[in-house]
Order: sequence, then C-alpha cells, then structure tokens
Amino acid sequence: MSQPLAPAEFLNTPGVVLDVRSPAEYAQGHIPGAISFPLFNDDERAKVGICYKHQGHETAVELGFAIAGPKFAGFIAQAKVLAPHRQVRLYCWRGGMRSAAVAWVLETGGLDVSLLVGGYKAFRRWSRSLLAIPQKMIILGGMTGTGKTNLLTVLANQGEQVLDLEGIASHRGSSYGGLGLPPQPTNEQFWNLITLHWASLNRHVPVWIEAESKRIGCCCIPEEIFQQMELAPLIQVSRPRQERLALLVDMYGDADINQLATATERIGKRLGGLRTKQAISLLREGKLAQAFDIILEYYDKTYCYDLQQRNLPIHSLDISGLSSEEGAVKLLETARQVLSSTGFQSTPEVTTET
Repeated sequence: MSQPLAPAEFLNTPGVVLDVRSPAEYAQGHIPGAISFPLFNDDERAKVGICYKHQGHETAVELGFAIAGPKFAGFIAQAKVLAPHRQVRLYCWRGGMRSAAVAWVLETGGLDVSLLVGGYKAFRRWSRSLLAIPQKMIILGGMTGTGKTNLLTVLANQGEQVLDLEGIASHRGSSYGGLGLPPQPTNEQFWNLITLHWASLNRHVPVWIEAESKRIGCCCIPEEIFQQMELAPLIQVSRPRQERLALLVDMYGDADINQLATATERIGKRLGGLRTKQAISLLREGKLAQAFDIILEYYDKTYCYDLQQRNLPIHSLDISGLSSEEGAVKLLETARQVLSSTGFQSTPEVTTET
C-alpha cells in the first residue's frame, strides 16, 4: 500500500520523483528533480475536465480510465526503467485521483510507492512557509563588472553557504543578463528551485547572496527572502573602471553583436539617444571596452541610486588588482569583522579555511 508523506518527509525519502500531472502543468512548475510522468496528456486532461463539468464525477472517472487504462502496462515498464531499485515517489496537483490511480498501477506492478499528501499544491504551501524562516545573510554588492558572481563561485567552492539567485534565474539581472545563458525558468519554477536550496541551509551560518533588485529578468525574488535581504549587512566591493571593463569584455566578448545592440537599445531612453548610438556603433566596430565604458554610465548611476535607498550601514572593500580567489580571502576577513560587530559569528565547525 502506498505511503502518504508530508512535503518535508516526501523530499527526504529515497526514490525517483514522478510528476503525474499533464505536461503543461509540469512545464509551469514542478518539484525540482521530478520527472514528468503524465497520466493524461494536455488534450486528454482537458477532455476529462470538460466531461466532469458537464456530465459529472462518475462519467469523468469512467472516461479517465478509458483513456489511461491502455497505458497501464507501459507505465509499469517505464517506471521500472526509471527506478531500478523499485522505489518511486508520486504526486499530482492535490494528491487526488491521478496520483492514486498511478500509485495503484505501479504497486500492482511491484514497485514501492510513496505519495505526497496534498500533492504539488501542498508543496507550494510548504515552500512559502519555509521561505519565511529567518536566515542569517551577508549581501555582496558592487557596481557592474566588479566580478561579484566570480567571488560567490569561489566562496561556494571553499564551503561557504551561497544562494546564487542569478544562477538559479539563468539571468545576470541587467538588459544584457540573458545573453549566452539558457532560457529562464518560469517564476513558479524559480521559487521551487530556491525552496530546495533554502531547505538545505544551516540557519546558524550566514548565506552569501548578491545584491539584487527584486526582479531578475522575468523572475521575481520571493518577498519573504527579499525583505530579509533588505535588512542584511552589505559588503560592497570595488575595482578600478579599467578592471571592470576587462571583466565585462571577458564576459560578453563572445556574445552575438546584434543581441548586444538590441540589449543596448532597451536602455536607450535612460542612456540617451546619442550615447546609445555611439555605444552600438562601437559594438559593431568590435570596440567592446569603449562601448561598455559608455554603457556603465547608466548602470553606475542606477546602482548608486539604489544604494542610497538603503538605510543600513554599507561596508566597503577595495579588491583592486586581486583575482577572485584573492578577493574572496579579503571578503571573508571583512565578513568576520562585520559579523563580529553585529554580534553574530558562524559556528566553528563550518568556518571556511583559507
């Protein structure tokens, strides 16, 4: 008999996670790592829904079995390939008939099945409550081109807790942010991905997060986390303009020139018509550093304005001439001083060694 589990227990139970909702539901958002294993395709789900609306529950159930019944043998064979150890976890939208039906089929076929009580909807409710849990944070700020993402990567490799929101969103947070990156997840899936990362954090140790506006491309940071970010200590790193330009050229040097020009046009109103034309002309001439020098005028003004809106102290750190690894060492030293002054220190067993 299938085992019903609450979200936290469901996620920590062994076995392949199968999402038995329709492909469209799965594409909108799903538990990270789950495999699409639909009982109905999108058209079939629509037919059953229409039948339920116009002819009632019993007739819709009969139609559902008529559609899904011929697939049952295939479900068992497919599940055994996906789960060689015969352990699977299932969920549908509300933990109702779809997951119950697939669970019955797979159990009959010899698999050990666990069910998510309340389905995906329960996971989403659990997610919101989890994200509201307070978490110690250090915010890493700095103007465009200071290499903040590289610093976070080094910190993560050294064992620090890092929540890479831009990495999860597949976007760098500017008009140029999506260039060279995979498509962004839906906002719903962005939150789902954050949820699993948030669940893994040690609440007694600060997590490093890059300073962000509330929106990263088409993804919005959950309000529960964004409010905590606004109140967390901020360390602002700085580099000379030439170093920043070199980092930007390294980042976008292989990008399609037409895409770079289009991204520049998107900030044209704020950059100014003449400056926009000059920047695009330089891009097309292959003079990326000169073009980015113009573009930085807009981003630097925007950053300074956002910085002025913070009412909390800002801790500055000059990392001129330093590699990401060297900068991370200084960053950790500064963080220890900041955390000590605020009365919070990480536990000894997780303190990063440098």
